[in-house]
Amino acid sequence: MSTVETRNKPGKKRLSVAFLLADHFTLSAFANFVDVLRLAADEADRSRPINCEWTVLSDTMNPVRSSCGVKVQPDTRLRNAADYDYIVVVGGLITEASGLSRENIAFLQSAARSGIPLAGLCTGVFLLHEAGLLDGYRCCVSWFHHDDFLERFDTARPVSDQIFVVDRDRLTCSGGHSAAHLAAWLVEKHIGRVAATKSLSIMIIDEAMTGDKPQPGFRDDLAARDPVVRKALIRMRQNIESPETVEEVASGLNLSRRQLERRFQTDLGLSPSRVELKLRLDTARRMLETSDKTVTRIAHATGFCDSSHLINTFRAELGMTPSDYRRTHSPTSLETQPRAAGVLLPRVEEA
Repeated sequence: MSTVETRNKPGKKRLSVAFLLADHFTLSAFANFVDVLRLAADEADRSRPINCEWTVLSDTMNPVRSSCGVKVQPDTRLRNAADYDYIVVVGGLITEASGLSRENIAFLQSAARSGIPLAGLCTGVFLLHEAGLLDGYRCCVSWFHHDDFLERFDTARPVSDQIFVVDRDRLTCSGGHSAAHLAAWLVEKHIGRVAATKSLSIMIIDEAMTGDKPQPGFRDDLAARDPVVRKALIRMRQNIESPETVEEVASGLNLSRRQLERRFQTDLGLSPSRVELKLRLDTARRMLETSDKTVTRIAHATGFCDSSHLINTFRAELGMTPSDYRRTHSPTSLETQPRAAGVLLPRVEEA
């Protein structure tokens, strides 16, 4: 993985970051990134911009609405922009027609020509690609938006099995907590590991993760070639908690159920219902491997009626219960189970 050249200059803060917020941007990605900078900038939790500084840029200075409705007021006009170490684009809802204004895009393109590293948080990677600023770069896309990205940019090769990617002067991350880890990577590079560790600790994040850490969530081996099947997979993946019927998926794609089933069989050799079940079970398996959530919570998160429904389906499809699977596949399962007289006690199924 390539590194980004440090651009510190005399008289500047050790780390200077400017943000461009898309309409309906993801608030959590922005907040997590900023909070790491804030906590690294000063002693304790005093928040003075001593070691680093940050600002929100705008061409209009109008408040920008996040996807949850909270608005952020920019504080620096584009024409007053300084020489920043990084410019970070925070993406939002990919269904929105407007993301960044023409003025913002022109500003980013000019910054790229000047050699200023650009970062895309969450769906900010979509905006950077649309602006022609990711050609020839590896970029990180959330598994949740992987197929959306391929559908929009069919020649791209996004990375969806890492939490962030640094390729020369482009930095991209999948959103959420990965934004905090990308910010901590920058803080460690420019200010030091102690500052990065301190920021994450105060945010109750155990430790800094490298970019190649796998993204939370499922990955599967379904590589659809048929564009209609790819669109159906997007719908299925995005509705794991409340699965649509095959008829609903087909109707949403302006197809009959029979037409959709034929295309799935031709492309994947499976029926839509089998694929949908596979996606839900893959998600449940990943949650059992990586979390301590109860079977009931996992069942609800993956579209099963209750824990009994998940247990029975798990046993029928995989030949074991969720508890058996967790016991044999969770990295910490043997460490966390209680012991007595040196004997491993049986794990109790928790609903």
